[in-house]
This record gives sequence, C-alpha cells and structure tokens, in this order.
Amino acid sequence: MRLVMIGSGYVGLVSGACFADFGHSVVCVDKVEEKVESLRKGLIPIFEPGLDALVASNAKAGRLSFSTDLAAAVRDADAVFIAVGTPSRRGDGHADLSYVYAAAREIARAVTGFTVIVTKSTVPVGTGDEVERIMREENPQADIEVVSNPEFLREGAAISDFKRPDRVVIGTIEPRAIEVMKDVYRPLSLNEAPLMFCERRTSELIKYAGNAFLAMKITFINEIADLCERVGADVQKVAKGIGLDKRIGDKFLHAGPGYGGSCFPKDTLALAKTAQDHDSPMRLVEATVAINDTRKRAMARKVIAASGGDVRGKKVAVLGLTFKPNTDDMRESPSIAIIQALQDNGAVISAYDPEGMEAAKSVIDGVAYATSPYDAAEGADVLVLVTEWDAFRALDFGRLKTVMNAPLLVDLRNVYPPQEVTRHGFEYHSVGRKSGGAA
Repeated sequence: MRLVMIGSGYVGLVSGACFADFGHSVVCVDKVEEKVESLRKGLIPIFEPGLDALVASNAKAGRLSFSTDLAAAVRDADAVFIAVGTPSRRGDGHADLSYVYAAAREIARAVTGFTVIVTKSTVPVGTGDEVERIMREENPQADIEVVSNPEFLREGAAISDFKRPDRVVIGTIEPRAIEVMKDVYRPLSLNEAPLMFCERRTSELIKYAGNAFLAMKITFINEIADLCERVGADVQKVAKGIGLDKRIGDKFLHAGPGYGGSCFPKDTLALAKTAQDHDSPMRLVEATVAINDTRKRAMARKVIAASGGDVRGKKVAVLGLTFKPNTDDMRESPSIAIIQALQDNGAVISAYDPEGMEAAKSVIDGVAYATSPYDAAEGADVLVLVTEWDAFRALDFGRLKTVMNAPLLVDLRNVYPPQEVTRHGFEYHSVGRKSGGAA
C-alpha cells in the first residue's frame, strides 16, 4: 500500500514507521523543513523507546521517507492519514481543528483516483463530516471516502501498542473504504488483532470516551487516596482489592499527583465542551477535569506540610519532570504546577529527569537542572519523587542521607515501601498511606 502521513509529530511518526515496518510504502509529510531534514538524517525529535531504530531501518530499506511536498506525496496514495495536532483552543477549551481542516483542503487539491482520507488525529464527534464537506467543496471531482481511525498509543510503549493493539477502531460503513483499511491493517492479522468497523461518528466518540474513562479511574483512586490518609487506610491495598474485581480491573488505579500528558487533559476537556454544545452535559467528566486541575498544587501543599509547613529559602530536590516515565513529554505534566507552587512559597528548586530536562527548560523557569538524582539532592531539605522512572526505583538512601541537608522524602508515586525508606533514617511521606518517621 502507498500511505501518506500528514504530520510528523508523535502520532504521525510512530504510525508511519510502524506501517513501513509492516511493508507498506510510507511518506511522512511535514511543513517544517528543519524537522524533515533532521528526520532524513535519522535525528528523532521525540524520545520514544525503539523509535530511532525503527525509523532508521525502514528509511534504509526505502519504505519510509520524509517530505515537505504534500501534493507530490498525496498524488498516488491509496490512503492519506491526517495526524496533525488538535490542541485545546485558547479561551474555550474546545479542540483546535484548524490544522486538520487546513490539511483537508491541501489534500483535496492533490488527490488523484480513489483515495481514502483517514483522520488519525483525536477529533470531536462530527469532525469527519466537516472534513468531507471541506474536501468536496475544495474539489468536487475528488473520489474520496473519509474514515475515522483513532490512535490508542501510550507514550513509552507506542510501538508495541501499534503492532499488538487491543483493537483497531475504523469508522466507516463504505465498502470501498473498508477494503482499503483491511489491506492497510492486514499485517496485524498474524496477531489476530480485532478490527472493529463502525460508523464514523461512533469511532470518533470511542477515542474520547476511552480516554475520559481512564482519566476518571485515575481521579477516583486519587480521591480514595485522600480519604485513606484521613481514616488511616492504605490506598495501594484498596486499589488491589478493587482491581481484582474483573469488572473494574487493576489498570489506572495508581494514586499520585494527577494525570498529565498530551491526551487526557486535552481530550477530557474537549469531550466536556462537546457534550455541553449538544445539551448533554457530562458532569462526571467535568468533575474529573476540575479535580485533576486542583490536585497538582495540592501535592505541593503536601510537600510544604511535610517540610514543617514552610519551604521559604529551603532547597527542594525534584526527581522526575515528564508526565510519565519513558517519554520526554512535558505537556500538562504535574511537575510544572508542583514546582511553580513550591516556588510561589519561596522554595529553591533543583531537578533531575533522565529525558525531560531540555523540554522542561521551555516551560519552567528558575530551576537548577542536575546531572543525577544525587546531584539534585546535594544540600536539599526535602526530596520529592514526582515521576516513577526506573532510575529512581533503587535509590541509594545511605548516599542520599550524606548529601542532603535533611533526610526527608515525599514520594508522590508510592514507589517505595515506607519501611525501606525509614530504616535508613529518613522521614517518609507518600500518597494515601501513613507517613513514617525515621526508624
């Protein structure tokens, strides 16, 4: 198959590389010449485990290429995927679809022969209808079918998610489009990945509903964690106890500082706004958004309380900046609000993250970036674990105690058993569990 990916960001690049690895001929198109030139040189603009090798091997094999020339790429394509950004629109929180619609207009002018146009970007219900209207208005002779095919990629595990998916949702009931999409995903038949065909609007809503549900699970267990702290229960045991119920499941039941990233914050807000526009408000989703927004600064207050109620002039060492491990993505990361709240209260911040420090520099000011966890902890009055990178799961507490000003750890991800930390003479605070003094 001859496939074109419009947009070489996270979704476009991962999807394009994986499709090429399936054996398809893929062109990734982007308007930014510098990005295209870097990709041609094998320089990957994002951190995703295994992506650099996947891009390099398929580029070398001639299956994957990069271009700024949309018209030339689209001209002979069997399917064109729109994978541009849909950020929250300033002012009202709706998804900004301007990039999607601009791509649709350009594609319409370039298509020849029957072409399937696939919205891979996360878009609100009804976007496919508007994409089709725009394209037919731009080029009434275009022989096209517009399909919804949302992505379900987890940052840090995107390649395995793409190649071994739980499901592939394809929103179309048009026979010609169905046959093309079956051919596109035929390599997955070896893994018996279920292809789910449905109406286009249903497909668009599946993506939002899935993300909103997972965001609600995270928010629910975070509120249970707060209750656990008040009544003396252990949130990890509560999560295990309810997670063993197969109707609930154990995923996304890890208490912490709230969700972040490129999907959950944007998608929950867009779903809530879409529901309001259709006079069908989703109160649970609205509450999820509000609770998560306030939780991040609440975690800063937890650090302040653990530090005796005052951090003015104190050095706070922050471990982990990205919204989750195995990515360099800082979008909506809890660390941003936590650090800003600590700074508002006079704290001096040092921080270390294995991959996210360069990205963090553009969104957080006044932070001293360290070369290791121990460098960050040098002279610190409190150590705060914000992102559960593997590099932070076996810290040398004896070494930390010698370099820190005070042996105090606030573990916002519940990485450590309390007794493991307190036996080294540390005071330990976590989320939804009893705090512990030095053993």
